[in-house]
Amino acid sequence: MNSMRGAAAYGRGAGAYARVGIESNVMSASPHQLIMMLFDGAQSGLRTARLHMQNGNIAEKGKAISKVLDIVNNGLVAALDSEQGGELAERLESLYDYTARLLIQANLHNDQQRLDEAASLLESIGSAWREIGERAKGA
Repeated sequence: MNSMRGAAAYGRGAGAYARVGIESNVMSASPHQLIMMLFDGAQSGLRTARLHMQNGNIAEKGKAISKVLDIVNNGLVAALDSEQGGELAERLESLYDYTARLLIQANLHNDQQRLDEAASLLESIGSAWREIGERAKGA
């Protein structure tokens, strides 16, 4: 019984340590790095959703897709600045809206093709952000 309590305490401690690490990364990140974290989180959620979809675990698939939708809608879209970004921000907003619709359809119909299309779109946009960051470092 004591070893069970010790393992549970260790699990809680490890979880708290991981949260602190993530919070530290977020607090010290540049705006560009924060956007990259959002893209990384979205891709992680999409991989998780794909696995749950393939295994028929509907509830967990839905949770993973909801996480990605939250990242897209409350992270990526919210970060857009239409004043400074102009037409580019409008186009990105349209792509994010389309991606969100793909994710909803993928969830409703267990459609891996739509899930893969959403992943591909987010990977393309995230790749462009990565390249911008690399060019900025080199400048």
